[in-house]
Parts: sequence; structure tokens; C-alpha cells
Amino acid sequence: MTEHQQNRAMDRVKAAATVRRGLLTTAIGLVGLAAAIVLVQLYTPTEARQGLAQKIFYLHAPTAWSTLLAFSLCGLAGGLYLWLRDPRLDVFAESSAEVGLVFAAMMLSTGPLWGKPIWGTFWQWEPRLTLTLLEVFLFIGYRALRGAIVDPSERARYSAIVGLLGLALVPFVHPQPIVLKPSAPSLPGDMLRTLFFSLAVFTVLYIGFVTARYGLGLLRQSRSTEHAD
Repeated sequence: MTEHQQNRAMDRVKAAATVRRGLLTTAIGLVGLAAAIVLVQLYTPTEARQGLAQKIFYLHAPTAWSTLLAFSLCGLAGGLYLWLRDPRLDVFAESSAEVGLVFAAMMLSTGPLWGKPIWGTFWQWEPRLTLTLLEVFLFIGYRALRGAIVDPSERARYSAIVGLLGLALVPFVHPQPIVLKPSAPSLPGDMLRTLFFSLAVFTVLYIGFVTARYGLGLLRQSRSTEHAD
């Protein structure tokens, strides 16, 4: 086996280890998610005016956070790729975008379920929500673009530009502040602790999902390069 082949084999071993770490982190996150659901249902008090529907908030807000985190890191990785031309950054950007779309589907599902009993409608075409939907469509386009371009360098370059456009939208779709604001948080202590726990759980899930997807992307990239050689 040549040195080049040995390096390729070592890269595959590292990528497989990355996948395993991602799956382990995801398993920890899923256990945390189960604990969060129990916490929301059995221990977190019911909000006086919104009733049981408010409990959806503890899933909706963390999925929105994870969506914005994923899209932001995709844009940042894309920007770094344009500077450094490191293919691994493109793999990470693609991984984060795909994970972000998964969380976006959850966000767009739980939001209307929470909004209907509270505001009497599943959706309001106000600027922030409209831009949120535009952000999701932009990353659906990002995914379609990656599937349409064959050349790896062109695909990475154009995808990075779209990712940066998505990053530029993030400050405008950020939800209204509940915790980080000049006055006291809008939630009482019990609810706030549940929200923080749920946010931590979904952050762990994001890390697990994107790590596993990144490792799979590295394996796919290694096989593609090997076939090209």
C-alpha cells in the first residue's frame, strides 16, 4: 500500500470515528429530549392565559434556535470556504444546512400548533415570520443547488454564496426576546429553567446530527476522490 493509499485509509477511519461520535451525541440528546418532554408535561406549571397550548413553546423555541444556529454556521463555514478553500468547510456547511432544514420542519410544524389556539390562526404574514419562511425556502434552494451542480469546486463556491445570503437574513428573523432583554425575562423561574434545559437538549441534538452528517460527508468525499484518481 502506497503512502497516498495509507492516508486515504486513515481519513476514512477518522471519518467513521466522527460518525460514531455524532451518533453517540445524538443518543444523549434523545435521552435529554425524553427528559425534557417529561419535565414539560409533569413539572412545568401551565401558563394561566394560554393554557396547555403554551407547553408547545418549549419545543418550538428550541427548534427555532437550532434552525438559526444551523443556518448561521452554514453561512459562516461557507464564508470561510471562500477564503481558505478547504473542502472540509464545504462538507460542514452542507451538513449544517441539512440539519437546519430538519429543525426548520419541526419549527414550522410546532409554531402553527401553538399559534392557532392562542391567536386564532395558524399563520400571520407579519415581517418576521415572512422572513423566517423566506430563510427556509432559501436553504431549500441551497440544497437543490448542491444537487444540480456536478463540479465540486463550483458547487462549493455557489453554495457558499447562498449560505452567506442566509446568514445575512438571520438577524432579521430572530424571535422577539424573552430572556435576553434589558428588563426581567418574560417567564417565571420554573418555566425559564425548563426553557433553558430544552434549549440545551436541542443544542446537543444539533451537535450530534451535524457531527454524524459531517462524518458521512467526509466518507463520501473520500470515496469520490478515490474514484476520481
